[in-house]
Amino acid sequence: MAKIDWYNEFVNLRYTPAKDDIVCLFYFEPDEGISKKEAVGRIASESSTGTWTTLYKLPPRMKKLQAIAYEIEGNYVKIAYPRDLWEDGNICQLLSGIAGNIFGMKAIRNLRLIDATLPEDYIKHFKGPQYGMDGIRKLFGVKKRPLTGAVPKPKIGFSAAEHADIAFETWMGGFDFVKDDENLSSLSFNKFDERVKRMAKLRDKAENITGEKKSALLNITAETEEMKRRAKLLADYSWDYAMIDVVVTGTASVQTMRDYLGDFGIAIHAHRAMHAAFDRNPKHGMTMQFLAKLMRLIGVNQIHAGTAVGKLVGDKSEVLAIADVLRETITKPKKNIILRQNWGKINTAFPVSSGGLHPGLVPDVLKIYGNELVLLVSGGIHGHPKGTRAGAKATMQAIEASMDGISLEEKAKHNKELREALEKWGHYKPK
Repeated sequence: MAKIDWYNEFVNLRYTPAKDDIVCLFYFEPDEGISKKEAVGRIASESSTGTWTTLYKLPPRMKKLQAIAYEIEGNYVKIAYPRDLWEDGNICQLLSGIAGNIFGMKAIRNLRLIDATLPEDYIKHFKGPQYGMDGIRKLFGVKKRPLTGAVPKPKIGFSAAEHADIAFETWMGGFDFVKDDENLSSLSFNKFDERVKRMAKLRDKAENITGEKKSALLNITAETEEMKRRAKLLADYSWDYAMIDVVVTGTASVQTMRDYLGDFGIAIHAHRAMHAAFDRNPKHGMTMQFLAKLMRLIGVNQIHAGTAVGKLVGDKSEVLAIADVLRETITKPKKNIILRQNWGKINTAFPVSSGGLHPGLVPDVLKIYGNELVLLVSGGIHGHPKGTRAGAKATMQAIEASMDGISLEEKAKHNKELREALEKWGHYKPK
C-alpha cells in the first residue's frame, strides 16, 4: 500500500530553532492508538504546511515553511514555526495557526497552548500599551501603592443616576476608579451616554473636594463602530480610560480601538469575560497567561488576572505567571508554564486583581502580587456595615497596613472602618 500520511516529517528532535522562529509550548494527549510522535507531527502539520495525505508534488519552499516539533518531554512539546508563516502585525492570523484547527483534531484527545515565544522581528510590528505602568502611575499621581477601583454591586440593575451616586461614594472613600461590570453596556435602565455624563459631573466634584485624580473604567463593548462613537463621547467628557471585554470583542477590534483610543490619549482596561470558556480546563484550550501576552502585545494597559484567594478560578502559580507576562521587560522562563520573552520596546501593563475581595484579604493579595497592580474591591466595599464610602476607606487602610508591615488587627485599633470590615468578614475567602 502506498504511503498515505507524512506527519513524521514534521518532527525533528535534532532541530535547533532559528532566531526568528515563533516557538510554541503545548500540552497534548494523543487519542488511543496514536503515538506521541505522530500526535505532535499532526499538530505541527495542521498548524503549518501539512494536510492529511501525501501530495503529488510540492515546490521546494514548502520544506522551509514546515513547523517542526523538536522537543518532547512527557506530554509537553515545543514546536518551532518559521517566521515567514506569519503576517506582520496580524494577531488574528497567528491565532488561526497556533490556536486554530489543531484543537479539533480527532487524533488529539486534549491539547493546550501554554505559551509562545515571539521574536523581535514579530513583536516590532505591534504598538503595545500606550502607557506603561509608570505612565499610568504618573497620570494618577500614585507613586507606590496599588491603584484601586470598584464595581457598583450588584453588577447590573442600577440606573445611571444610582450608578453615578455610588461612584461618588467610592471616590470619596479614596479609590481611584469606578468600573462598569462586563455585562453593563447601554441598557434601557442605564444608558451609556447618560452614565458617562452623570459620572463626569460627580468625578469633577470628587476631584475638587479631595484634590485627587478620579476616573472610571466605562464599558464601551459593542460593535466596533459603536465602540468608536462611545470612545469619542468619553473623550468629550475628559475620561482617560475605556473598558473593553477583550475576549468577546476579539483581537481585531482591540487592535482597532487601541489606535482609535490612543488618538485621544485614552487607556484600555481589559475585562477577560469568557476567558474561562477555553482556559479553565487544565488539559485543553489556552492558558490565561498567553491571552494576557497577546493583549499586552496589541495594546491594553491592564487586564484581569485573578486573585488566588477570591471567588474565581486561578491559583497562585497562574496569577504570578500572568503578572510576570504583563509586568516584566524580559519574562523569565518557568518550566512548562512560561517561555522566555524579550518584550523590546513594548510597554508594561498592570495585572488586575478582582473577584470576591474585601479588606481582610488585601494582605494576601499584596503578598502575591506586590504593589504593582490594580486592586478591585467591589462587594467588599459596598457590603461594609456603614456603606460604600466606609468600605473604600477600610480597603485603603488595609493597603496602608500591608505596606507598613503591620497586621490588619493592629491597624484596626485606630481605624473604625477597617475594624467594622473585619468584624463582618474577618479573613473569609469566598467561593
